[in-house]
Amino acid sequence: MSSGTAADIEAELASHAITADGTFLAGFFKTGAGQYGEGDVFIGVRVPQIRAACKVYKSLPLAEIQKLLDSKVHEYRLAAVILLSNQYKQASEDERTTIFELYLKNVRRGRVNNWDLVDSSAEFIIGPYLATKPKDLLFELAESDNLWQRRVAMLSSFAYIKQGDATVALQLCETLLHDKQDLMHKAVGWMLREIGKRCDRALLLEFLDAHAHDMPRTTLRYAIEHLPPEQKQHYMQLKNKKPV
Repeated sequence: MSSGTAADIEAELASHAITADGTFLAGFFKTGAGQYGEGDVFIGVRVPQIRAACKVYKSLPLAEIQKLLDSKVHEYRLAAVILLSNQYKQASEDERTTIFELYLKNVRRGRVNNWDLVDSSAEFIIGPYLATKPKDLLFELAESDNLWQRRVAMLSSFAYIKQGDATVALQLCETLLHDKQDLMHKAVGWMLREIGKRCDRALLLEFLDAHAHDMPRTTLRYAIEHLPPEQKQHYMQLKNKKPV
């Protein structure tokens, strides 16, 4: 394994770039004018190749990871957040604080700026770091005007859901339930579904009983995905009805 430099991992990833894949990914991640990924640059490297490179350069210094985060190339930034997530798991308490601060700084700077970047990192860095601390940061991010900061808040709570604790996630679901962005409808519905699977189905049903009538349809469909057919039908029928 090598510590290496940002230039080393960039060269490794560039060697796997396929122009046609870059074109496809640019469309898939909505990089057109007015879309959520507007202006992002893809060179056409697939996730398994990025993760393989991150294993080779798993000890890349944080200063070099910052260079990747500063890149205009999406795949380089994805490598950066994967590296941070992996390093966080092996780090000492002091090192984890440094990684958390670096990651949060880049969230605020807009360098963690698409759903795959968020979903590959938030629950593995911010979630664990705040596990034994106040969760004010998550609710601050949830109130942000920036879509990606809101998604970071919601996805960070996945760390607690996986431990069987739905408290913070349910509060964030309440806060973000009527977000205007479809990517947040999906994120909230996803976390609700996971609460039902990993924590307690009764908590999911209680939330649905209170909110199904006016939840975004996408959120509702995600949330009920693993419910029995008759329960799915029940909650879909509640959609757009006023609560009794």
